[in-house]
Order: sequence, then C-alpha cells, then structure tokens
Amino acid sequence: MDRTSVHEHARSRVLSADGMRRSLRRISHEILERNASTLENLALVGVLTRGVPLARRISDNLSQFEDLDVPVGSLDITMHRDDLGGEEPEVGESDVPFDVTGRTVVLVDDVLYTGRTARAAMDALLELGRPAAIRLAILVDRGHRELPIRADHVGKNVPTSRGERVLVELEETDGEDGVIVVAE
Repeated sequence: MDRTSVHEHARSRVLSADGMRRSLRRISHEILERNASTLENLALVGVLTRGVPLARRISDNLSQFEDLDVPVGSLDITMHRDDLGGEEPEVGESDVPFDVTGRTVVLVDDVLYTGRTARAAMDALLELGRPAAIRLAILVDRGHRELPIRADHVGKNVPTSRGERVLVELEETDGEDGVIVVAE
C-alpha cells in the first residue's frame, strides 16, 4: 500500500502538524533539562530515514531555546537489523561527522514499536565509539515491545493493535507533517 492510498484506510490522525511541532518542542525542552550539566557534549543522531529530519528539528529548537549548536548525524542501521530474513538489504549511508566517544548521544527516531530498531541503532552507534550515555527520543511510542527498551523522550503515546501501522509524514520527505494510524 503506497502512502497516497493509505489515507483511505486511515483509522485516525493522531498528530497534526501543530501537534508534531509542540511534541518536538517538548522533547527539546526535556533534553535540555535532563542534560543541563553536559550540554557541551550533547549530540543528536537520527535513524534513517525519518529520524534524521526530526533530529535536525530538535537541534534547531535547541539552538533557538539556548543558542546551542548541537551536532546532528544520521545512522543507517540496516546491517544491524535482525529481521532481514535472507533478503538483500538496501544499505543507506551513515553520516556522523563527530566523535561519539565521551558524548551524550540522543538517538532520534519516528516510531518505537518492538524495540528492535532501537537496539539495532545502539549497536550501530557503538561501532563508532563509546558514548558517555545513549538516550532515545521518539516522536510516537505505539507499544508492543519485544525487547526491554524504553524511550527517554516521547512526543506522544499512541496505543495500537498489532494489525495497525503508524505512519509519520514529514514535510522534508512527504510534503506535509502529521501522524496517522492505518489498518493493514
């Protein structure tokens, strides 16, 4: 099902563009509060693909709120996934233009579901160095964890069934901001 026809099957819009903006601003404030003593060693790393523009938006917020220049990287986790099932993966390109060693790195992604993507992201990040701490910022937490992973910063909790999908639409990739839940 492509994104254009998916709106016909939408159960509900759970975040509007304004709601997404408010959620990202709240996450940004939480990151500032939680890391007040270590802001100079803070970095954001977005998980490809939708985590990257979200990380950039959070960085922009941090710059606006506290005049901070927080570096942003992008992380491809394809080779760390445990659900490839023998298929030939399409590998993207990570771009983390700073040393993660000794930094507090906030991994940013759009949806937290089973926890497997977050685990793969941590594995990929640890190949780059040894951060002082890894935090997880998620726009939407939909539940159904299979691994003991919990986000440090959540924009919105959205209870779903396993037969539904949460689609995050971003201006940068889809032409508009919003989050919808669709039946599969």
